[in-house]
Amino acid sequence: MDYLKRVIDDQLQDYLDAFGAVNIEGPKWCGKTTTAKQKAASIIELQDTDKRDEFLATALTKASLLLEGETPRLIDEWQDAPTLLDAVRVACDRRQKPSQFILTGSAAADTDETAHTGTGRIADLTMYPMSLYESGESTGDISLKTLFDNPKMDLGARSKMSVEDLIFAACRGGWPAALHPKTERGKLLIAKNYVKTVCDKDVSKAAKEKLNPKIARAILRSYARNVSTMVDKSTILADVTANNDSLSRSTFDKYVAALEKLFVIQDIGAWNPSIRSKTAIRSGEKRSFCDPSVAVASLGLGPGQLLTGTSRFIQHRSMA
Repeated sequence: MDYLKRVIDDQLQDYLDAFGAVNIEGPKWCGKTTTAKQKAASIIELQDTDKRDEFLATALTKASLLLEGETPRLIDEWQDAPTLLDAVRVACDRRQKPSQFILTGSAAADTDETAHTGTGRIADLTMYPMSLYESGESTGDISLKTLFDNPKMDLGARSKMSVEDLIFAACRGGWPAALHPKTERGKLLIAKNYVKTVCDKDVSKAAKEKLNPKIARAILRSYARNVSTMVDKSTILADVTANNDSLSRSTFDKYVAALEKLFVIQDIGAWNPSIRSKTAIRSGEKRSFCDPSVAVASLGLGPGQLLTGTSRFIQHRSMA
């Protein structure tokens, strides 16, 4: 299957040209490993079931052995053996060359388990699910950057996608795997399964303790209901505890921290075009996800319900 070019491709090359190692992090299934493989000359996959135990044992005894190979060397899901981060840093210091390693991980780096963060040697690069331009559904004729750079530009371009197409794309999400199924129902299952896996397994692994999948789902649902708003976390906690009275703020924070570590929750920080303005510092964050399909799947919705809601909104506006 042909590789679909990603926006991050050029960024990754720039980082490789400047740093000894690049750590690509982001949510599961967003295409990190596939993108990294386009640049890698050799690969080691720590989740290879046939070699996993051997790799982990080597990482604990002599991690440098796992770094031997043509460069850039890709180390996939490195966080399964955190000591590799120290080994990569040492190797970068010794070699004094750029483009030595590419690391990928589906959870934010836990530097508490390493002797050094890798600052100056290892650059972090965050990757997200595909945009409509990357999946080939948008023409890319107009970009936000172009609009800011040239506010008087001609806006004559027209999307080839209908409202129905856009709603379906939001429900399907930008997961590369969602482009492969032959049926629309199959494409919609990817995001639903993603949310299920995150709640049932991944949050506990990220938190390093057993967490309740039902509470994780309740938090995602509340975030989804408040998406793109600056609602305070105490309000979300009150929403969740309507059916979970025993949930404390500290426990709630554990769930949110785990979801953030997995890049599922991706709150949008305040923005202000004026450099000297204090507004950006004083403004709160908007609640958001790594992909719109997470919000849709968390609420148990689909294209039909969203299309009905959109039609009612348009009708209401036209009557106003």
